[in-house]
Amino acid sequence: MEWIGLAARLILGIVYLVAGALKARDLESTRMDTRAFRILSYDLGNIWGTVMPFVEIFLGILLIVGLMTRMTAVLGGLLMIAFIIGISSVWARGIVIRCGCFGNNGKLPTTAAYKWDILRDVGLLLCAAWLVIWPRTKFSVDRALWG
Repeated sequence: MEWIGLAARLILGIVYLVAGALKARDLESTRMDTRAFRILSYDLGNIWGTVMPFVEIFLGILLIVGLMTRMTAVLGGLLMIAFIIGISSVWARGIVIRCGCFGNNGKLPTTAAYKWDILRDVGLLLCAAWLVIWPRTKFSVDRALWG
């Protein structure tokens, strides 16, 4: 169980760290990609597009080192749910946008690509759910501090 938790923690943490770092490199594109979902108002889309990469980086670091794992997994899981809802929403409305999931890749997908984004995010949500239920993992700061 602890080895599975370690794998879940590292998968989710590395994905968050990489995705956040790629988005943080080009905040204007990240804001534009966030607004393209047409879920948040223009101003809220800009704020979330600016803050989100740094939230992802922070969650990624906490998960990789295994500090406050359960709380971080809850926040990460909620973020995955928000991403799944956002992607499902544009897919249902027939809107073709760059997901922006891993920064600006410069190309528009077909709507069929959304199912793979959703499946990836469901897998990451399952990693987060595992860590909420079994947060103690091998090689974590949590384990070193609290046993």
